[in-house]
Amino acid sequence: MNNKIIIKTSHKFIAPYLGFINSLSLLSGDYVLTKKIKCRRFLKNNAYELKNTFYKKKYYEDKATKSGLEKAFSQHNRFKISILVPYRSYSTLQSFTKAKHSESCLSKNSHSLKTYLNLCPVLYVKCYRSSSQNHNRYLADLEEKANTYIDDPKQQYAFYKALLNTYPEFIISHYERSGAARNKDCDLMYAKALENTGQLEKALIVRRYINTDPQDASSSSIAQNSNNIFSNTQEKSKNTFNKHSSFNLPYKSMFQSFSEDSKKNPIYVITEESRQAKIFKWARFLLSFTFVGYIFLLLSSIFAESAGVLRSISKSQDIEASGDNLPDVKFNDICGVDEAKEELQEVVDFLKNPQKFTALGGKLPKGVLLIGPPGTGKTMLAKAVAKEAGVSFFFMGGSEFDEMYVGIGAKRVRELFNIAKEKSPSIVFIDELDAIGSKRNPKDSAYIKQTLNQLLVELDGFSNKEGVVIMAATNFPESLDPALTRPGRFDKHVVVPLPDVRGRLSILKHHTKKIKIAQDIDLTILARGTPGFSGADLQNLVNQAAIRSSKSNSTSVSMKDFEWARDKILMGTERKSAFITEESKRNTAYHEGGHALVALYTPGAMKLHKATIIPRGNSLGMVMQLPDMDKDSESKKEFLAKIDVAMGGRVAEELTLGKENITSGSLSDIQNATAIAKAMVTQYGMSDKVGPVAYDQDLSRLSSSTKALVESEIKTLLEEAQARATNILKTHKKELDRLAKALIEFETLTSEEIEKVVRGEKIDHLE
Repeated sequence: MNNKIIIKTSHKFIAPYLGFINSLSLLSGDYVLTKKIKCRRFLKNNAYELKNTFYKKKYYEDKATKSGLEKAFSQHNRFKISILVPYRSYSTLQSFTKAKHSESCLSKNSHSLKTYLNLCPVLYVKCYRSSSQNHNRYLADLEEKANTYIDDPKQQYAFYKALLNTYPEFIISHYERSGAARNKDCDLMYAKALENTGQLEKALIVRRYINTDPQDASSSSIAQNSNNIFSNTQEKSKNTFNKHSSFNLPYKSMFQSFSEDSKKNPIYVITEESRQAKIFKWARFLLSFTFVGYIFLLLSSIFAESAGVLRSISKSQDIEASGDNLPDVKFNDICGVDEAKEELQEVVDFLKNPQKFTALGGKLPKGVLLIGPPGTGKTMLAKAVAKEAGVSFFFMGGSEFDEMYVGIGAKRVRELFNIAKEKSPSIVFIDELDAIGSKRNPKDSAYIKQTLNQLLVELDGFSNKEGVVIMAATNFPESLDPALTRPGRFDKHVVVPLPDVRGRLSILKHHTKKIKIAQDIDLTILARGTPGFSGADLQNLVNQAAIRSSKSNSTSVSMKDFEWARDKILMGTERKSAFITEESKRNTAYHEGGHALVALYTPGAMKLHKATIIPRGNSLGMVMQLPDMDKDSESKKEFLAKIDVAMGGRVAEELTLGKENITSGSLSDIQNATAIAKAMVTQYGMSDKVGPVAYDQDLSRLSSSTKALVESEIKTLLEEAQARATNILKTHKKELDRLAKALIEFETLTSEEIEKVVRGEKIDHLE
């Protein structure tokens, strides 16, 4: 069994206990604690200050011994012992969590301490060899009960019995302490403890009293006689102290065991922190963590700046194009936006010859805002202006200003305009202006609005004589802040719309110059068949047709290649490898046939372009309609025709499959029909009951009666359209069957082929 002393206390500052254990270590030559601890709290009736003991106790009449003690303590430079504690509680000694040890530096001066400690045997009787942890916990529980029920001799006996084989010294100390109840069993345990510690003389006297008549041998008399013996022992110790000789304590054998092989049996001191100490520890940890985090962020910022994240825009990226680096785009390369080019020509003339406009006191706008759908050529127009004028061109995207760090956006705006002013005349172009120029919200944080505020300041600071023109492009002008688009900032708004038929034709002619096309291609037909296409869509169409022609090893791009590319853009890519069951193919054929027949027999419906049951995109089939010409507005008749055509697929399923077997393929059709009917009622004023009133798309804001009326009108329009589609398909049921069979056989039919099938004519092959 290893010899060690285990201490536990809830007090943070435990110098009294550690001082006691340290003194014991000096006596035994064992390890000593190295941590210096100041005692800020004394334990009541447990701590005695050493200096006061020197003067108050009569044990220190010898000045040489007193000076030797003081010198011994003063020379201990690792641990200053200021308190000695007479240990009184095993549970107090039982609970600590940490121990640090170092070799004692007082071994040479420990003789005086030995002599002093010999006079205080109460310090020793509480130190004992530790057994297992569970046994120590059991002893602590017994001691607590013994101290709680101090008048119960049974509790004292149980405690003595548990200590007899392990800690007999503690039985002696506890028994001789006044206040503890005693009976014959306790006296017997006391006698056995004396025998185990070698105090045979005292043990014999105690046993003699136990074996006498009970009336004569009371517990108090036993204690009195044993205490007399103990007092005689102390008197002998005092005489020995005066002669500077060691005293043979009855417990000396125990301390000798501590001194033997001390390095292999160190003193263990385990500390348990109080709640206040834990709070202080966590507070110190949080402060340290905050400081380390601040240092980490500081170093990260320095690294980011050196890596280029925080560099100025003039150093971090190439934003300037001038001289030979100007974009190779001119106004002649941009087609279908003649009105926009004409307005921007004024900016070119101003940059080339500003005196022409300032001589008569005229002023050109500071900013030009290009507005239009995606792909209409807004960015190309800005590049063409810079190329035509031959001035420096600075360009940035709206999302390039802001970074993860606050203030970077405003800084980059300042730098951009400063560079442009230094190299005037110049053009500053900001693409996707809505990224930094969106409407401000009072609830937004201040740093969110810094970039926009700096842009507004720079626009106000511009002088027309500086020769700098700011241009910007956006797809959502309604989302811009009014302060940005007011006169004096972006006071010229140039709309760049989708091209019309003539614009599409000119764009197709421009892009087909770069490829080899067949001589029989009529681009006018292709332009009429691509309504709603932007310039970027038309460029993509020509490119896709050229790629397909190259894959087929053709010598030129044919009309079939252009039609394939158009269908791919309009309808999506064919998924010919998709596995479709015969039943699903049949259902899809009747569904798409219903759309085609209703479109064919409904007045006001757009002309059929193509019907297919080959999966394209996310749909299993599709009927495509194209207008003959571009339309700027639509009539009520045309809206109703769209709803009828949308309901034709569901009606065809009901007529052929039955109401119980209708499929979910009509989901998108019903959604489109509902959206058209809702717009007719709430926006276009095409409902007689609701009237010419425009309501918000969110019907929840309407009153309950108005909302019910609107929903009723929408439902009426859909039901009437379903009835009209049902009437058409019932009337032309044979044509529906023929069209469905043709779709199953050929999978894709053009408008001409659909008309042949409806008339009952045969189709030899798919054209």
